[in-house]
Amino acid sequence: MDTLSLNPYTKHGHHQIKICVSGAAETGHCGAGALEKAKELGREIARQGAVLVTGATTGFPLWAAMGAKEVGGLSIGFSPAATEKEHVEVYKLPIDYLDLIIYTGFGYPGRDLLLTRSTDAVICGCGRIGTIHEFTIAFEDGKVIGVFEGPWEMSKQLKEIIDKSHRPNPKIVFGEDPKKIVTDVIDLVKKYKVDEFKI
Repeated sequence: MDTLSLNPYTKHGHHQIKICVSGAAETGHCGAGALEKAKELGREIARQGAVLVTGATTGFPLWAAMGAKEVGGLSIGFSPAATEKEHVEVYKLPIDYLDLIIYTGFGYPGRDLLLTRSTDAVICGCGRIGTIHEFTIAFEDGKVIGVFEGPWEMSKQLKEIIDKSHRPNPKIVFGEDPKKIVTDVIDLVKKYKVDEFKI
């Protein structure tokens, strides 16, 4: 038997799991070591063979992208801007550490919808209202969600939202260890994948 027939990527090229890292563009409230934690989260996503997807922004998502690129991972960004020029000059967003930027032209709210829908899972780190927005979209869409705990309030706020939603959700995991939360998220994604596409 030739090696091509043993390769699970020959029939379907989209088996690689895509994980969105959602977090604050401005991280002054995130606590000591938050950016290094974001970086390690990005490294771990790449180490475990997933593609990192972010909102092509600064702060927590940018540091996750830096971490992913440090270990040779693939990093994709969804921009609120319609063009690279608008992305850089109007939104003042970076183009570094991203292998591909998709210019949505839908501003932040529309970008969030495309961002979360284009991934298999969302991991929420230190954030603000935008992270809550991405979380609620992912929740409503039935996505796998990881809540990354750290020296920030977001994980407590998301837990309160979940507790008060009166909607049990078996697709949400919590954790403060980057390696474990990425493993748990990937395991859940695989559990809910369509059988034909499971590796």
